[in-house]
Amino acid sequence: MMEVDRYDRMILEVLQTDGRISNQDLAERIGLSPSPCLRRVRALEENGLIRGYRALLDAKKLGLSLMALIGISMDQHTPERFANFEASVAEFPEVLECLLITGQQSDYQLKVVVEDMDAYQDLLLNKITRITGVTGVHTSFVLRRVIDRTALPLSGASHSAK
Repeated sequence: MMEVDRYDRMILEVLQTDGRISNQDLAERIGLSPSPCLRRVRALEENGLIRGYRALLDAKKLGLSLMALIGISMDQHTPERFANFEASVAEFPEVLECLLITGQQSDYQLKVVVEDMDAYQDLLLNKITRITGVTGVHTSFVLRRVIDRTALPLSGASHSAK
């Protein structure tokens, strides 16, 4: 478990909004010299608090204009059934998220993005419903993204991280 202090939190906050910031600029923003700042960033990476860096793409500009949330019901609640489903959907590039959920009639919720309704129909009928154990599918289409963040709220996070 890594102890996370105020400098680490500041580093994490800045990197969540600007993952391409130079170490020099990061150090200036948080009030450290470059060497200890870089050591802290590397420690955060090595301890798994920073899992990676990515570019955020504009789906619509890439022709991916239809987003859907799909509730999936399974016929059996066994580790083998779930493992098979999870391995199968992991192969579909259209699936942005796959969440095992409770409190709903669904066992899973998928967030998918596709070009249009024809592409959604193909994904649903030729891929998702063909996975062994899928017995129900309920889809909601996203009309508009009201909040679209990737940054985690660090102000309420514990001072130590696993």
